[in-house]
Amino acid sequence: MLRSSLLVSALAALGLGLAAPAMAQDYVAKIGHLESAQQTRNIYLEKVAKLVHERTDGHVTFKIFPQGQLGSQREMNEGVQLGTIEGTVAPAAFLGGFNPLVSILDIPYLLPADPKKAEALREGPFGQDLLASFADKGMVAVGLWPNGKKEFTSNKPIANIADFKGQKFRVMDSAILIKQFDSLGASAIALPFGELYTSLQTGVVDGEENPLDTIVSMKFYEVQKYLLVSDHGAMEDVILFNPAWWNKLPKDYQKIIRDTFAEQVPALTAHKAAAVKEALAKIEASGTNVRVADAKERAALREVMFQPSVDAYLSKTGDAGKKLMDVYKQQMAKLQ
Repeated sequence: MLRSSLLVSALAALGLGLAAPAMAQDYVAKIGHLESAQQTRNIYLEKVAKLVHERTDGHVTFKIFPQGQLGSQREMNEGVQLGTIEGTVAPAAFLGGFNPLVSILDIPYLLPADPKKAEALREGPFGQDLLASFADKGMVAVGLWPNGKKEFTSNKPIANIADFKGQKFRVMDSAILIKQFDSLGASAIALPFGELYTSLQTGVVDGEENPLDTIVSMKFYEVQKYLLVSDHGAMEDVILFNPAWWNKLPKDYQKIIRDTFAEQVPALTAHKAAAVKEALAKIEASGTNVRVADAKERAALREVMFQPSVDAYLSKTGDAGKKLMDVYKQQMAKLQ
C-alpha cells in the first residue's frame, strides 16, 4: 500500500497518472463605468462585487474601474462586444448606437414617479423584453439599475416652458433627447461629458440636464444660474457583460450575479435619493436660482415632450420599437 501511494505521488509530480479532483474554475471580470468612486453607481458596484465573490465561494471576482479608467463609454461598449473587457454599466443614452431599442428609456416622463412602480416596470415584461433585445448585439444585458432623474440647468431663465425657446442645451448623443429639446423650441448639442463644464462656462451651450448629484460632483452649478427640478428624464443604467465570458459561467453563478444586482435596487434608490437631497441643499446654498416644478408643470412638460419623443423613437426602431412600446403601455395600464 505504501509503495502504491508513493508511485501515485511520483506520477502526480510528473504530471502523469491519476487526475487530481476537479477544481472549481475562477472567473474574473473587469467592469468599467463613467461615474466617480464616490457616486452611487460605484458604491453599489463594489457591494455587488463583494457579495458575488462571497456567494460563489471566491470563484467570481469583479474588478471595478470607475471614472472612465477603461475608456469612454463607447470604447467600453465596444470592449464588451470584443471581449477586451468583461463588463460595463452604461447609461441607456450611450447605448442607442449599439441597440436602438434601448433609446425608449430616453423618452421624457416614461417611468412612473413611484419608485416601486418603476421597479415593477423594470422587472416585468417591459424590462425583460428590453434586456433580451441586446442578445443579438454582442452583449448580454443582465439588469437595469435606476440612477436618478434628470433636471434642467441654464444660464438663462427657465421660469416656464416658453423660456426654453432659443436656448442651447448639451445632451448625450441620443436622437430622442435631441427631439425632447426640439419640442421645447430649444437646440440640442451633443457634446462629450468631459467638455461640458467648459462649454457651460464659455457659453458654447446655455444649459444641460443631469441628476442633481452629478450636477454637484461635476460642479456644473458653479457655472449655471438657474435650476429647474423637473424629474423629467430617468437615468437608467444597463448592466452588460461580454457573451463569451458570461456563457462560460456555470448557470448557478449567472443566477447569483443577476439576483445580486437586482436585490441592490431598493438600497441603491435610497442612497441616490439621499445624495440628491444633499446635492439640492448644496446648490441652494450656492446662490443658484432653484425652482421645483409642481405636478401641474410636470404634466405640462410631459404633454409637450412625450409624444414627439415617442414618434422619434418609433421612426428609428420600426416594428420592433412599436412592439416594445405596446408592452410598455400594457404594463403601465396594469400599474395605474
